Amino acid sequence: MSSLSKVPRPTALAEPPGGIFIWMLVALELVTFGAALIAFAVSGHSNPEGYHASRQLLDQHLGLANTLFLLTSGYFMAETLRHFRASRPAKARHSLILALGGGVLFLICKGVEYIDKVGHGHTLGSDPFITWYWLLTVFHLMHVLVGMVILLRLLATLDRVSEDDLEAGGIFWHMCDIIWLLLFPALYLAF
Repeated sequence: MSSLSKVPRPTALAEPPGGIFIWMLVALELVTFGAALIAFAVSGHSNPEGYHASRQLLDQHLGLANTLFLLTSGYFMAETLRHFRASRPAKARHSLILALGGGVLFLICKGVEYIDKVGHGHTLGSDPFITWYWLLTVFHLMHVLVGMVILLRLLATLDRVSEDDLEAGGIFWHMCDIIWLLLFPALYLAF
């Protein structure tokens, strides 16, 4: 037996699920959104009355609906991986389609909200809170769109995709959930 066959397999710490790159990306994105939320909070602290008045322009029901859409979608993404690991390709495909459906519902709901905001003149630059609302939610929306492209690619290749690739896609999708779980209370509920 050669000495190469005795080389230990990397541990989970050395090679986390989905690969180290996706975790570095998640860490970078969470730091970026975290810094933006801190700047948003500092800005709001200097003008609490203005932020409170502008927050009333947001529809908490739409924000909550979007939260439920993303969390449900995240659940189905986790189910996709569970079915994939259990060699149930039809169920994995079905769960992945449902995960994508949650993303589509999120986009529709966010589109309704954006149309309402623009229709009432609440656009980027109309006031500090609304400016933060647009910057944070559009940046998050871009992540959701990228995540949906990833999920569509996984769906198209599900019969030959690796578990690591599926995990990486799921991790990116769950990152979108986590970021929204930070944005929803900060934008729709705080102050």
